Amino acid sequence: MSSRLAGLLIVAAVAAVASGCVEERPVHRPRPVRREVIVERRAPPPPEVVEVIAPQPPPPRIVEMVPPPRRGYVWVHGYWRWDGRRYVAVAGHWREARPGYHYVHPHWERRDDGWHFHVGVWVND
Repeated sequence: MSSRLAGLLIVAAVAAVASGCVEERPVHRPRPVRREVIVERRAPPPPEVVEVIAPQPPPPRIVEMVPPPRRGYVWVHGYWRWDGRRYVAVAGHWREARPGYHYVHPHWERRDDGWHFHVGVWVND
C-alpha cells in the first residue's frame, strides 16, 4: 500500500470519526434585565358621603328582642331609615366585630335644618 493511499485512509478515518462528534456550545441568551418598580400605595378614596336630612322626626324607637350575645359579633339595633318620602324600619342584625374598635349605632340628630342621620360606624378604641 502506498503512503499516499495510507494517508488518504487515515484522513477518511479521522473524518468519519470526527463527523460523529458534535460539540455543543451553550446558546448565549442575554439575561433578563431586572427592573425595580416602586409603586406608591395610596389610600383608597373616601366613600361618597350622602347626608340624609329628614324634614320630620323619626317615629319612636323600634322595640326589638335583642338576642343573647354572640362571640365575635355585635348586634346592630334596628333603626328608622328615611327613603326620601317617609321613614322605613330597618331590622336589627349581627355585624362581625372588629378587634380594637367599638360600634356606634346608627342614630338621628336634630339640627336647625331638620333631622340628620348618622350611619353606624366603627370607632378606634
